[in-house]
Amino acid sequence: MIKKVSVDCRNISLSYGATAVLKGINLTIEPGEFFALLGPSGSGKSTLLRLIAGFNQQDSGELLVDGMDISQVPPWQRDIGMVFQNYALWPHMTVRDNVAFGLVERKVARAELTQRVQTVLELVGLTAYAKRYPGQLSGGQQQRVALARTIVIEPKVLLLDEPLSNLDKNLRVQMRQELLSLQRRLGITTIFVTHDQEEAMTTADRMAVLHQGVVQQIGTPAELFDTPANLFVAEFVGTMNRLQATVKDILDETLVVSLEGGTQCTFATSAVAPGLFHVLRIGLPVSVCARPHQMSLRSASTEHAMARSSLLTLTGTIISKEFMGQQTRYVVSAGSQPLMIDQVHQVGNATYATGARILIDIPTSNIKILDT
Repeated sequence: MIKKVSVDCRNISLSYGATAVLKGINLTIEPGEFFALLGPSGSGKSTLLRLIAGFNQQDSGELLVDGMDISQVPPWQRDIGMVFQNYALWPHMTVRDNVAFGLVERKVARAELTQRVQTVLELVGLTAYAKRYPGQLSGGQQQRVALARTIVIEPKVLLLDEPLSNLDKNLRVQMRQELLSLQRRLGITTIFVTHDQEEAMTTADRMAVLHQGVVQQIGTPAELFDTPANLFVAEFVGTMNRLQATVKDILDETLVVSLEGGTQCTFATSAVAPGLFHVLRIGLPVSVCARPHQMSLRSASTEHAMARSSLLTLTGTIISKEFMGQQTRYVVSAGSQPLMIDQVHQVGNATYATGARILIDIPTSNIKILDT
């Protein structure tokens, strides 16, 4: 029975020479949670994962597993399992021997070893492949072997370092569903590193977005998508449109901004990212942001006066469009930066040609005021 444990990073910092790679990392992963570390290349996510595994050592801070600081514990004594990006399977060993390797090293009795290997092979659906070699397997099957080899030792924490990146798109979707299903059955605390926001959002209970060694935001996928803490998170977790604006007035419960071209808009202060709200001042440049599916188009021949306090209406020109089956994605010129707008496709819906003048409606309740 795998014990569910927590993982706590407390003010962890790590530098390579003069280069700071991790800067004051603070996060808590709950027992049994599927937690994702999301960020671009060089953000520090893999460095943090390897630090938890014991392959890196922090310069300062504490790393706790189940409430105990393991910072000075060597990797082989941490009871943490890791699945690497390239799987790292022994090519000269059968599937069964690859899976059994960790148990052999731990000198587990033969009867127990045989039973545990058999159980895990059944769990990942590879019983029929036990006598094959890695070179005789597909990419998805090799990934399952790597996963089986790790979970057979019954680690307290499972670390996954972009384990799906070597698979094609369709297989990635299938394998992430299988991975999540397996994690739910085992109940093992799992930390998953990826640069793919779709992978993180479809699997993680919660996730942390890292950028330049700093945790930008922690929360559920929905929280990060709907209420990003800053522009980096907004543009990394999904697609975000932004309009340049300047703060004109700050009242008790409303914020007045001036868009490019002079249009003034009023928003509830609740639309402002918390970190930005505390530094707001008149004249400060800000970004007025909304996601593509939160905006709609209508013909420029319709009544522009439809605009009201709950709706921001802009005039624009269609630059391009892509029919994507369930939706049509328009790129629209409406200021210094083009806007991306997704319209649900239904038979009979109006479509707009490239070059057409249109009106863009954005409910103010969908708008977030972020940094520039």
